[in-house]
Amino acid sequence: MSLNSIFQYFTPKDKKVFFPLFEQAANNAVVMATILVEAVNTTNPATREDLIRQIDKLENKGDEITHQLYLELGKNFITPFDREDIHQLASAIDDVADNIQGAANRMSLYRIDDFNEHIKKLSDLILQGSIELEKAIKELRDLKNKRNIADSCIRINSIENQADHIFDRAVADLFLYETDAIRLIKYKEILSSLETATDMCEDAANVMESILVKNA
Repeated sequence: MSLNSIFQYFTPKDKKVFFPLFEQAANNAVVMATILVEAVNTTNPATREDLIRQIDKLENKGDEITHQLYLELGKNFITPFDREDIHQLASAIDDVADNIQGAANRMSLYRIDDFNEHIKKLSDLILQGSIELEKAIKELRDLKNKRNIADSCIRINSIENQADHIFDRAVADLFLYETDAIRLIKYKEILSSLETATDMCEDAANVMESILVKNA
């Protein structure tokens, strides 16, 4: 066997394995976030319930993609970047999807049909963060456009900071104006899941920044 054949054997087919899976996971999060925005803006309860069911199905799809990434991580001797970074990035994207689903399910279970501006703004920020996340992940294939990845990570950090501010304001308003303790708890849990989704976008951005540093 020639030396080239040996290298070919041990080199992972990352473009056929890891990167497509990451891109599928990121795109799945974007679709979920898009549907979430539709759900909090519709005034039709039946439409909202249908949208939430779609989010459930997509979260299951995301779990399958994440599981496949973990399987490939175990099977491949050589990986396109650090194994820990692959695991953390996959987990962060999965957590974005989990928290979108968590917020949507609470809206349904708690029978919330009055979506205030705080919930709508946080949902919009999740969508913005997911879109930037997908953009950055698409650039990971060859790392030629590192500036584009860095710019998306910066925007994700800014989005997360905005989400923190909105969340703090939303919780403050709940304690100031909401007199129904049960309703207050319901809204706070939904807001918390939404804000955590933006945190997970930032976690993914932090992993990508780490990858950029290691591949500088």
